[in-house]
Amino acid sequence: MHFNTLQHLQQELVAGRVSCVQIVESYLENIRNNKHLNAFLEVFEAEALANANQVDKKVQNKNQGKLAGLVIGLKDNISYTGHAVSSSSKILEGYTSVYNATVVDRLLDEDAIIIGRLNCDEFAMGASNENSAYGPVLNAQDNSRVPGGSSGGSAVAVQANLCRVALGSDTGGSIRQPSSFTGTFGMKPTYGRVSRWGLLAYASSFDQIGPVTSSVEDMAAVLEVIAGPDENDATVSETAVPAYSKNLKSSGKKRIAVFEDCLTADGLAPEIKTHLNQAIDALKADGNEVEMVSFPYLDYMVPCYYVLTTAEASSNLSRYSGLLYGHRSTEAHDLESTFIQSRTEGFGPEVKRRIMAGTFVLSSDYYDAYYTKAQKVRRIIQQETEKILKDFDFILLPTTPTEAFKLGEKANDPIAMYLADIFTVQAPLAGIPAISLPTGTMDSGMPFGLQLMANHYEEQDLLNMSKYLFELMED
Repeated sequence: MHFNTLQHLQQELVAGRVSCVQIVESYLENIRNNKHLNAFLEVFEAEALANANQVDKKVQNKNQGKLAGLVIGLKDNISYTGHAVSSSSKILEGYTSVYNATVVDRLLDEDAIIIGRLNCDEFAMGASNENSAYGPVLNAQDNSRVPGGSSGGSAVAVQANLCRVALGSDTGGSIRQPSSFTGTFGMKPTYGRVSRWGLLAYASSFDQIGPVTSSVEDMAAVLEVIAGPDENDATVSETAVPAYSKNLKSSGKKRIAVFEDCLTADGLAPEIKTHLNQAIDALKADGNEVEMVSFPYLDYMVPCYYVLTTAEASSNLSRYSGLLYGHRSTEAHDLESTFIQSRTEGFGPEVKRRIMAGTFVLSSDYYDAYYTKAQKVRRIIQQETEKILKDFDFILLPTTPTEAFKLGEKANDPIAMYLADIFTVQAPLAGIPAISLPTGTMDSGMPFGLQLMANHYEEQDLLNMSKYLFELMED
């Protein structure tokens, strides 16, 4: 069962040629046939079918919501009342959410059907989805390769047609990087565009929920539902949310900046560099103005990002103490041993590494040397990015320096793993929106993406340009 876009699916629904129940049953069969990918931690089979039946009745009565027929998976760090949520960590084993994330309420209000929760790197910390306490997710195109992370389960669920759309979270590239590795569309909205209420925190000044889809059209439809003000999240903007899907049009003839520093970066695969140059030529040939600009901060962005996010993680994850919920060690015998043993047993190696690094950079002896300095570097990156976006409509660069790497290839080299984020950390550091588009294929047959970034709250223009660039590269 294949539909190009949600709009196409809904036309078939209204015409009575397909039902929501049939759509859900099709996805459930795909999930059963692809269990080896380990994308889903839990499938809400009976519930999804029951909800599909209710939506079918609404379609018959012609009072269905905007997302009727949309089957969606949730990354395992998004709260859904009465369902487990664990951030793929043993520390939250047995915990059941007591409230809905704002994005979940908004999806359900528009008749989306939630089919399950998706595997991810533990507490969204990783670039390969090998850090999950429940095993790695496999790339559906080549099971010997990673899907990217941390939203690897979300990307593979869309890649393998296990659901139409998935929600992920993007802290330093955790939606866009796996989208590049799996040949899907992935978006990180402007910081504050989508409520973080109900998202289990990794780094609060970076985290953003966003969609992984198989089309720009579906991305626009989902974003217009989940975005907007929320009284539960003080960091959400009051800026009005446009009707992204209704205003979506393929529009070019823009001014686009390309960082010459990216084209000369160490480790950039020659095929990706060639593809980026082909995109530049195609844009110019179609009347766009593309200019190389200098952005000499590329080597500082990943260190800056990891200093700040590990610091925030050490604070956010201190709540997991073994006292109130989740895992509590049976070896504990007093308060101190409860903290130590529960965290030792509950957290995986990468989460421990980042908590310790964050605690170190926040310590009194090193606070100014690392944390304060990283905040200053972040401000410079924000200012320089905004300066470029005053003169240009968009920034174009690769999403990732390579295609999906092999399972285990970088597992013992944290620095090499962190550098997989080299092109994706700029957007969260600056707080701007960014989209990865599946425009390229390596000689190996593996996909990779190009990335567009725009100024704050310019998601409509970014979606329009993404549609245009994707269609241009397909011609």
